Amino acid sequence: MKILFGISALFLGIAGAQVRPVSPEVPGANLPIQIIGANDLVAVVVYDAPEFTRTVRVSADGFIRLPMLRRRVKAEGLLPDGLESAIAEALKAEELIVDPFVTVTVAEYHSRPISVVGAVRKPLTFQAEGPVTLLDALARAEGLNSDAGPDILLTKPHGSGGNAPLTQRIPVKTLIDGADPASNLTLQGGEEIRVPEAGRFFVLGNVKKPGSFTVHEGPDATVLKALSLSEGLLPYPGKIAFIYRREGNGEKQEIPVELTKIMQRKAPDVPLIANDILYIPDAKGTRATVAAIEKVLLFGGGAMSALIYAGVR
Repeated sequence: MKILFGISALFLGIAGAQVRPVSPEVPGANLPIQIIGANDLVAVVVYDAPEFTRTVRVSADGFIRLPMLRRRVKAEGLLPDGLESAIAEALKAEELIVDPFVTVTVAEYHSRPISVVGAVRKPLTFQAEGPVTLLDALARAEGLNSDAGPDILLTKPHGSGGNAPLTQRIPVKTLIDGADPASNLTLQGGEEIRVPEAGRFFVLGNVKKPGSFTVHEGPDATVLKALSLSEGLLPYPGKIAFIYRREGNGEKQEIPVELTKIMQRKAPDVPLIANDILYIPDAKGTRATVAAIEKVLLFGGGAMSALIYAGVR
């Protein structure tokens, strides 16, 4: 009798354990749990109801539609378990299933693009399938170019307390050289990372290698530095050089520079800023025409190249 009772209890226990079988494997990749957004691809499994089990993309306005449901289900802004509850409630409310068992996973994220553009080796846009740091994003772009500027501009889709985008300026030295953890911001998706090119200055005239050169942060851009980058002077340079500079209001300046005294350490070196043109005439006093200098000021690098190839000295 005791044996029969034990066997009966065993069968009852097995039957009770089988009331809620494990749901079948959800199709698609099981990505990190994040809030669902527009255009994401979600995999929905309703146990014992294959007509509702499918992979469906969230619409641009944030809803999904399942067969036989008269109303769409709001998905945007919910975590997967929140969408599970919303689908179950909809199935019960329309009396399609008495006690639905629903699982939802995200197969693809398309609502979290992160763009990396500018002075990087490989500009790209990718989806944030989980928390991504600023350094992670730059690593995906294969790092900065040699002409990258001193700052990185990070634009988030919404600023705090409003709908206007928020742009932060992050110094490269602080992020990379200083390894400051506070600068390595965590990205959630929707951000644009822009790496502007560093400004350039130009060297023309009686030098061995006329050209344009990068202005990096700090006091490195000076007349002597420019002479070094342009491989020095040709024979018989003039004693006075000229810096042509366009101010913020559009006005042009011609700044004389005592070149001989600077090289003899009898006068302080003169700093250069982005878009400056350092012009060094020869000892005869021959100078480029004002029109030629204005072309460089107005048209930048393209005109600079034209002047170099034309042999302006």
